[in-house]
Amino acid sequence: MTSWRASRDVVPELLWRDESASTNADLVTLATATDLAEFTTLLTDTQTAGRGRLGRSWVAPAGASLAISIYLRPRDSHGAPLGLERFSWIPLAAGVAMHDALAAVIPDLEAGLKWPNDVLVDGRKLCGILAELVPSGDAAVLGLGINTAMTTAQLPVPTATSLDVLGVAVDDDLLDALVAEYLRRLRALVESYALADGDAEVSGLAERAIEVCATLGRAVRVELPGNELLEGTAVGLDAAGRLRVAPADGAAVVAVAAGDVTHVRHPS
Repeated sequence: MTSWRASRDVVPELLWRDESASTNADLVTLATATDLAEFTTLLTDTQTAGRGRLGRSWVAPAGASLAISIYLRPRDSHGAPLGLERFSWIPLAAGVAMHDALAAVIPDLEAGLKWPNDVLVDGRKLCGILAELVPSGDAAVLGLGINTAMTTAQLPVPTATSLDVLGVAVDDDLLDALVAEYLRRLRALVESYALADGDAEVSGLAERAIEVCATLGRAVRVELPGNELLEGTAVGLDAAGRLRVAPADGAAVVAVAAGDVTHVRHPS
């Protein structure tokens, strides 16, 4: 098992679990019971009851993926807790951080951010992101799951991929380097965003998210809450990090705060 030496140098505390039902749930429990330092990080390569968006379950073979959860309690330029209305950019910051970490550690991969919480390589999902509030109300746990050693047969859906499937030689040193780079970049993004009082434009987070977002400019199909379907073109992100979609029927642009987005491929 890796020592996570490089990763430990980035955060105040890094906790390893040989197995966890959910690293997000475990870290929320810890944060509720103790006074955790911000950016405390919990890792496992065996998660037995992981959670995705909309309450979906997420299970992977033992040792074939890496679950990373990070405790965040951002403070603004005055030292006050960042308002919850500003937390909508946090999952996007995670996507940008992992995109940039992959580019730094495994530069042969062409990654992109699928709004709001997936990192894609070659159009397939390599990472998923889920942020959850801590009961204190001014903190969150940010989870990321990355498919590392899954074989093609083990992938949960045809639209997923893994480092192994992509031809990356996965070993302890590579994983430590990737996690360290992710934590370093995420910390820089979140801290600069908080010190800009949650202004994604001022901090540069919005510009960077737009640069790496593979959803923008694409024809999309969005399943909205309540089973409503929106089809159109993704044209931008608004000040709250919502996806701006121009409907195919010519109606006014819609700002989407939550929904399942599918990138539509038109027949060639």
